[in-house]
Amino acid sequence: MTAPPSLTLDGSARIDGLPVFGPLRLTLQAGCITCLLGPSGVGKTTLLRLIAGVDDVTRFTGTITASDGLPLPGRMALMAQGDMLMPWLDVLGNVTLGARLRGMPRDKVRARDMLARVGLADHASKRPDALSGGQKQRVALARTLMEDRPIVLLDEPFSALDARTRAQMQDLSATHLAGRTVLMVTHDPAEAARMGHAIHILTETGIENVIPPSGSVPRAVDDPDTLATQGRLLTRLRAPA
Repeated sequence: MTAPPSLTLDGSARIDGLPVFGPLRLTLQAGCITCLLGPSGVGKTTLLRLIAGVDDVTRFTGTITASDGLPLPGRMALMAQGDMLMPWLDVLGNVTLGARLRGMPRDKVRARDMLARVGLADHASKRPDALSGGQKQRVALARTLMEDRPIVLLDEPFSALDARTRAQMQDLSATHLAGRTVLMVTHDPAEAARMGHAIHILTETGIENVIPPSGSVPRAVDDPDTLATQGRLLTRLRAPA
């Protein structure tokens, strides 16, 4: 993997003439996990999709640039809110979908290892309709991690998981994504406090920076500084706009 760049989005967005966010400036630090929180409807997913280049309905005025000056297409992996699994493929086929679409050989050995890491080793031959919501989300996570891209965009990647599995997948993702430039949209202050090298809150009036806890990612769930940051984030999110 080549060294990941930092990314900067600088601009504003509208849908059907109505403002979605901005003007604002957000920089994703190279090789770090940036967590983005905020109330529903302020444009977090729109912002992520604009960076990914998959938003066809939003009019964006501004720039999205990488610090190395190279184009972004082909260097990003996206995990959207929905699992977006192909119902006619089994779990193994869904995890290796990227290689199939690119006309490349599928690395089934690595895919099975990734399924084992997300706790789905025994489900490789099942179709999505035989899985629970949390299992589908883990398949989508495995597929995203399989892409092995220097830039990774995650939209609420653990929202369907129970507390124990969520912590496990946070640990796995933090380890696997170490050294990559990551933007993770989340509604969970605890998740941001555990996972974020940088933490921002998007509001209707702009974007706020929050000082992250000390310590390496993923931080312990009972770390005092992490818990304190979680509390500050929740208080800020509950405050009137």
